[in-house]
Amino acid sequence: MFHLDQTSHPDGLQSVDQKSSEINNQNDDAQLRSLGKRPLLNRGFGFLSMLGLSCSALLSWEGILVTSIAGLSNGGPAGVIWGFLVNWIGTISVYCTLAELASMAPTAGGQYHWVAMMAPASYNNFLAYITAWLTVLAWQALAISVGYIIATMLQGIVVLANPAYVPLPWQTVLIIWAVMLFAVVMNSTTSRILAKFEGLILVLHLAGFFGVLIPMVYFAPHNEAKVVFTGFLNEGGWSSQTLSFFVGIPTIAGSLLGADCAVHMSEEIQFAAIVVPRALVYTVVINGSLAFAMGIALMFCLSDVTAALEAQTTMFYPFLEIFYSSVQSTTGACLMAGIVLVLAVASSVGVYASASRMLWSFSRDRGLPFDRYLVKLSKNSLPVVSICVTLGITMLLSLIALGSSVALSALLSLAIAALFSSYLLVCGLLLWRRTTGSIQSHLTSVEVLNSGNLRWGPWRIKEPLGTLNNMFACIYSIFLLFWSFWPQTTPTTPETANWSLLVFGAVIIFSVVWYALRARHYFKGPIKEV
Repeated sequence: MFHLDQTSHPDGLQSVDQKSSEINNQNDDAQLRSLGKRPLLNRGFGFLSMLGLSCSALLSWEGILVTSIAGLSNGGPAGVIWGFLVNWIGTISVYCTLAELASMAPTAGGQYHWVAMMAPASYNNFLAYITAWLTVLAWQALAISVGYIIATMLQGIVVLANPAYVPLPWQTVLIIWAVMLFAVVMNSTTSRILAKFEGLILVLHLAGFFGVLIPMVYFAPHNEAKVVFTGFLNEGGWSSQTLSFFVGIPTIAGSLLGADCAVHMSEEIQFAAIVVPRALVYTVVINGSLAFAMGIALMFCLSDVTAALEAQTTMFYPFLEIFYSSVQSTTGACLMAGIVLVLAVASSVGVYASASRMLWSFSRDRGLPFDRYLVKLSKNSLPVVSICVTLGITMLLSLIALGSSVALSALLSLAIAALFSSYLLVCGLLLWRRTTGSIQSHLTSVEVLNSGNLRWGPWRIKEPLGTLNNMFACIYSIFLLFWSFWPQTTPTTPETANWSLLVFGAVIIFSVVWYALRARHYFKGPIKEV
């Protein structure tokens, strides 16, 4: 199914997991120059370290514990299982398509760079600008979402250990700040240290899965298979069970969000044209498998749906109640939840790395205000200014929790909508290009930046599966984008509304108006630096 052309790398893949060598860096830098970009960042990541970063950022088996709230309310146990399966299949399709693009052009800009390459010449700058804003928005929203989830999870664990504790919004904000400061410190180290850290997290990610799964499954009474696979619920008040099921799907998709962080780290990876696609696909397959197993186990151990849903009002997340009811021990449940919490904190490092690199890349192409400052690098060749700006944005957005936790939690829906909008654009353009036969062989020597000339990278899906997969990726992206704006309950009030549509629309309108008034005069797509 997958075609891997090794002619561009005579050593094959043997050195992917080894320390970077001068020859490897020269090959990667030469490809980056062919895309019009100067190599400025150190390539400290190999395959395993990037797989660790992607897996920790995706955080799927941990994420299904968190996102099961929406699935239980709108869908029930069966809704969680089948909803995740739908999202997993769709996400694999999307990431396989992104993997093909990442192999063609492994740059930190990712989606907007690909749009500039593939869109018609008369529209490529405009579409690239909109796509860049969507991607920046998505990763900034994801950064604050991860911080909010970690903060409320910690408060939920404290409630589990001490029911007399009452979580306060200002405490949530301070915890978010503490987590984000940790992420900034880790991202401000050298790329080699960060790579080693992510390799360690990959081991903990896999070990933690069994550390949570085994005691939960062993000690808990189990539901019948009929309840797990056919037991649907409609707690959102929707007119039909089918509608309720679809409303619950986008939030479950949040557990599969973020694997494309490898794309935005491309300029810090050895053999990026092969490692990035592999990291994308391996991440969604490995994490999806773990998450699917965890979701099934969680639903089998869900002895009391009502108690689990009611726990949301006190402990924020039903899985904390499920842990306790499974092991019948506060200490045991807190230890299990602590594993999830530690890995969630580790995920903030990968999310911050991707968010800051995307901000840096867009600034490098003069797409953001104060770009001359945002592109500055440290002595270790790290985008420290972009990292600090991402911290500032997160700290400001976290203040929303002082007024409305609902508005802050809606940022996950916003991240889903913004990311999949950018995915839809690049998947649609690639489908157009590949069906018109305008993509040349990997061995063809052409310049691809803003020239209309495209060539495949060393990693691609063979035809006709490539085109069929590309089509399915477009369909799934449209499907998920549509449902991501729906509220979780009806009738809708200001407290239960999904405000992501308002913010998403505001960003789109702002970027279009700003492009028409100012940006079209200075933003010319990815700048050709060499």
